[in-house]
Amino acid sequence: MKVLPGGRATSLLVLAIVPSLGGCARLGAPSFVLFGSYFPGWMLCGCFGIVAAIVGRAALVATRLADFLPYQLFVCTAIGTIFAAGAWLVWFGQ
Repeated sequence: MKVLPGGRATSLLVLAIVPSLGGCARLGAPSFVLFGSYFPGWMLCGCFGIVAAIVGRAALVATRLADFLPYQLFVCTAIGTIFAAGAWLVWFGQ
């Protein structure tokens, strides 16, 4: 029987990787049934975050804060990220 080079290292690597291959298989990924199809929960929260960033940008322009606020792209991205993460925690948090 021929032994592969690094046989023990390969075995340890396989044993280290195998537990991470399960993913969401045991409990299933959070999803919604929309229009007869499964829609992932993270994508729905991401869409809500994008809408929140657009509304936040409109609010900044309407209050004229956009004229004085530097790094508006980062501010709007932060608004969207905070809203998406908050929606995720409300719906799927423990």
